[in-house]
Amino acid sequence: MTATYDARGLVELDGTIPRVSEIDGERAVMEARELSTRKVNAELRWLLYERGVKDVTILNPSSRHSLGVGILTRSRITFEGSLGYFGCGLIDGPEVRINGRVGWSVAENMMSGVVVIESNAGSLAGAALRGGDLVVKGQVGARTGIDQKGGTIIVMGSAGSMTGFMMQRGRQIILGDVGHGLGDSMYDGTLYVGGKVASLGIDCVEGEWTDADTELIERKFRIYGLGEPPELKKFVCGKKLYNYDSLEPSERKLVL
Repeated sequence: MTATYDARGLVELDGTIPRVSEIDGERAVMEARELSTRKVNAELRWLLYERGVKDVTILNPSSRHSLGVGILTRSRITFEGSLGYFGCGLIDGPEVRINGRVGWSVAENMMSGVVVIESNAGSLAGAALRGGDLVVKGQVGARTGIDQKGGTIIVMGSAGSMTGFMMQRGRQIILGDVGHGLGDSMYDGTLYVGGKVASLGIDCVEGEWTDADTELIERKFRIYGLGEPPELKKFVCGKKLYNYDSLEPSERKLVL
């Protein structure tokens, strides 16, 4: 008998589709322990797009890379365990909760939605983020929000070096300490820091606090149940590099 494949890439020798999720109305639970990354993602898409499931819990993701990527629909996804690199990238709409840790580049290029991580995240968290909220309840590595173009990143712990590097738009709220090079070469956006800053990057300066900043911080903390926000400092672009290319070599040395 010739085997056939469904959209999930799953098949038995007799051509039938094996059941790997328990479905109860608009809710489903997937056991991922024995599944490859490809099969987990294919099953997740099948549940959301073809079965109309709105709430999926994935058990035992086992730190696999690239899980939960490219989901473009409003839904709720819970990973009961840790993820590897590139988790939940390229998403537009879902609310994701990760009850564990994540590796590099979580929520990369997220357009909209929410990703909440209950523990630590690796470097490059929220890289090129365009919209939505990324909440990390632990610490993050280096280059958080590199090339960020929108959205909000909230980190309850400390952050590594080059946080906000080449930031273009959006906001980052870091409650702990931040490593060297904060906001290096940023063009726009706002960085809020509650702890110590090892050093500011090129063209990153302390900004003036406004009522809009207070409203934003209090609203985000209220939405995610993070308690009372601590005292924060605000950092923005000094805009000295906007006309950098037109400067003479001797003038560049004065700017930098």
